[in-house]
Amino acid sequence: MIEYLIGVDGGGTGTRVRLALPDGTLLGEGSSGPSALLHGIPNAWNAVEQAAAAAFAAAGIGIPERERIAIGLGLAGVHNRQWAADFIGANPGYAAVALESDAYTTVLGAHDGRPGAIIALGTGSVGEVLCEDGSRREVGGWGFPSGDEAGGAWIGMRAVNHIQQVIDGRAAGSRFADAVMAACGDGRDPVQAWLASATQTRYAQLARIVLEHAADNDTAREILIEAGRQVGLMAGALDTGGKLPIALCGGLAEAMRGFLPGDLLARIVPANGDSAAGALQLIRRQLAVSTAKE
Repeated sequence: MIEYLIGVDGGGTGTRVRLALPDGTLLGEGSSGPSALLHGIPNAWNAVEQAAAAAFAAAGIGIPERERIAIGLGLAGVHNRQWAADFIGANPGYAAVALESDAYTTVLGAHDGRPGAIIALGTGSVGEVLCEDGSRREVGGWGFPSGDEAGGAWIGMRAVNHIQQVIDGRAAGSRFADAVMAACGDGRDPVQAWLASATQTRYAQLARIVLEHAADNDTAREILIEAGRQVGLMAGALDTGGKLPIALCGGLAEAMRGFLPGDLLARIVPANGDSAAGALQLIRRQLAVSTAKE
């Protein structure tokens, strides 16, 4: 008998879970390290179970046998079908497992399972839409460095390109350029050394500097205006009719609102819930379908 439900939001930087009873009563939350499938299936399950244990502890409940738990997961990396199959196959004993992309669970959570779209802006970016006919579509999310337009790493990469031009004498220096160079290096050799070891996360950390200087620096502002234009293009591709509500999600969502095209800004609605809430909806739906078939 299933006594507990767990909703999981798992990405490349961390894992968040929400623990609930089958009737929807929320009991606790927990978090742990990354569970994106690209980090490996054992690592992903380990992070999920650590976060679940933290949620049970927060609720003051001892960890029950897995066969009493059903788990829904929105994980980064699910698009790789082999990884997804391997993850399901490595189920350590949960009574039921429902697995989807974190983008899909985010759209479920944001609109309470109703038609709508989301654009998630964090280290990367991705858009997902749940259409009125029940179909779904994803836009963006191609990954760093070739995609993820308007994400933090995309913004940070443009900041680094700017200081390269400043160091060369192709662009004028400024307090904005000085701030970026303080983070990456002042001079060709230090910047090239930074580039040699830079990760998506390190590029994304520079987005904060761009945001801090957007009010008084044309280059910083232009980077963010172009990011806003890219968000608008994603929105147009997600919903060509322009009728569905769109929720902005992720760590950069609020900061980017001021740089969005006006027609898009008018369609933005608050998200009702997050990816972990959507993952709980996902597992409830799977259990309802299973019950109906019995």
